[in-house]
Amino acid sequence: MDLPIEKIKLPMVRKKKRFKSLFIVLFGFFLVIGAIGFFVFYLPYTRIREKAQAVVAEGQGLKVDIKKNDIDLISKRLDTIDTKYAEFEKEAKSVYWAGFIPYIKDFRNGVEAGHYLIDAGIETVKAVEPYADLIGFKKGQGTSFYEKTSEERLQTAVLTLDKMLQKVDGISQSIDEAEKRIETIDPNRYPQKIGNTVVRDNIAQMKEQFKGMATLFVDAKPLLKSLPEIFGAQEEKTYLILFQNTAERRATGGFLTFYAVFKINKGKITIDRSSDIYDLDSNIAIHPVAPDKILAYHKGVSQLYIRDSNLSPDFVESIKLFNSLYSKAGNRVEYDGIITMDSKVLVDMLKIFGDTEAGGVTFSAQNDPRCDCPQVMYTLFDIVDRPVNYIKVNRKGIIGELMYQLFYKAIGFSPSKYWGRLAETLFQNLDEKDILLYFTDPKIQTAVQKLNYAGRVREYEGDYLHINNVNFAGAKSNLFIDENIHSETTIDGEAVKRKVTMTFRNPSPPSDCNLERGGLCLNATLRNWIRFYVPKGAKLVNFKGSETKVLTYDELGKTVYEGFMRVNPQGKAEVIVEYTLPPNITNDNYRLLIQKQPGVEKQTLEVDVNGVKKFEGKLNTDKEIK
Repeated sequence: MDLPIEKIKLPMVRKKKRFKSLFIVLFGFFLVIGAIGFFVFYLPYTRIREKAQAVVAEGQGLKVDIKKNDIDLISKRLDTIDTKYAEFEKEAKSVYWAGFIPYIKDFRNGVEAGHYLIDAGIETVKAVEPYADLIGFKKGQGTSFYEKTSEERLQTAVLTLDKMLQKVDGISQSIDEAEKRIETIDPNRYPQKIGNTVVRDNIAQMKEQFKGMATLFVDAKPLLKSLPEIFGAQEEKTYLILFQNTAERRATGGFLTFYAVFKINKGKITIDRSSDIYDLDSNIAIHPVAPDKILAYHKGVSQLYIRDSNLSPDFVESIKLFNSLYSKAGNRVEYDGIITMDSKVLVDMLKIFGDTEAGGVTFSAQNDPRCDCPQVMYTLFDIVDRPVNYIKVNRKGIIGELMYQLFYKAIGFSPSKYWGRLAETLFQNLDEKDILLYFTDPKIQTAVQKLNYAGRVREYEGDYLHINNVNFAGAKSNLFIDENIHSETTIDGEAVKRKVTMTFRNPSPPSDCNLERGGLCLNATLRNWIRFYVPKGAKLVNFKGSETKVLTYDELGKTVYEGFMRVNPQGKAEVIVEYTLPPNITNDNYRLLIQKQPGVEKQTLEVDVNGVKKFEGKLNTDKEIK
């Protein structure tokens, strides 16, 4: 039956009215929500952003002030940042009520961490301000400290270090509080990208970098607190300096060629004596039979000498062998520590202080075309190693004279002129293992080991690689050789396979090594004892390139693959090692630590994991791949 049209329209009208009412309600709801969002979130966000931008602007200014090396400017800028950050933090608190939202909670922790970091920065500047010119910063004149001579300033600094170090605990506490808050931030809850901006990886990287900085400070703290003791604030300290010639590579960096004894008492440094390393050997009445490795790989050496005692890649283990001989030397001294410096340290000091005369000879860091190496290196070799028809007494004493002159240059100028660059360069030398430290005090030794300044073969939970090369009777050929390490990891299910290729290239022609003609024998055939230190329990699959039988054994908590090879002038040689890792290293926890050999400069590294290049560049320091 047909219904009247009026009855059909009535339900439709009712539906339209209900829809209209629902629309009005929803519109009102979203309007209210929008208003709440505007006032509760958007307005606070704009105010927070404005205050944050003001802090960032001051931060950029701080970078400029730091480049100017003016401690007063830095101090004023940090005070301004502190004020601006307090304003930012006040605005930030307006959204803390929403801390149940993970992103707001992360924001709060990040803001609070920043507060503690600024506190640490201000306290650090206050601590170092009295010593500003000693570490290369400009400082307003007028204080009695500034008017002292360089040597007097150094002594004053040493005697007042304890006052500065009292602030270390407060700085450490601030960094610790910041780390606690940053540690709670989870990068995985953030998107990989927002538009073209990488988010998750940047947060993870910043978090990792801060963790590294905080760990470095914690590790450095014991050494910082030991500085007065190291510098003889309470009693005189005696240190042995050993000079390593990296042109003739040895396990800890280079051939031990020269030594010196220096004393430091309340900051006053005096060089007690210095001489040829052969002088030490000649003061030992009886030398023991040489170890098996020297008998196997050296040339014409049947006894153990101090100059050949750095056999272990672990510096502390080499010192033990050194001490077993040094204790028998008639001219030995009781020492509080040993400092090794290699050829690069000498070159770096000449770059800072300029051409320097010693023993009537001028030495320079400029390149010498006769060896394509620094002039100081060629000149020293020419003086020390060129054959002559007379006996050279203390033939390597010229190195000591040069070190004397550089030392007195260092303390003879205003600290603000050179000491900043010198300190920066020395820390770089420590990081790159051109300087190695050993202390007889266990507390101090532990501190330098934590900072990786002690030349130790490190314990590591993961994949590990250290390649150690020793030049036995191969002239100064390491001066001319370029080295490349190619590390390849293939993860196939639970099996982790490794292939390491080390390539040596010597592009230079051979030297005239004829003794009768008086030739200076620098570039000759490299006779190289090579060891690969890998995770303990790794299984060797193949070793190509060794002229001798490959040896496998455990040492220093690692498994070692050992061989011997030669590299001719204008020649190339390659060693390829393939092995599988122990089952505890898997795809889920894979990471790799590559430890650099001390004293190595011309060495490049390529790291591939499952065909993806993870690193390519110069191997200057220990490298960790995650």
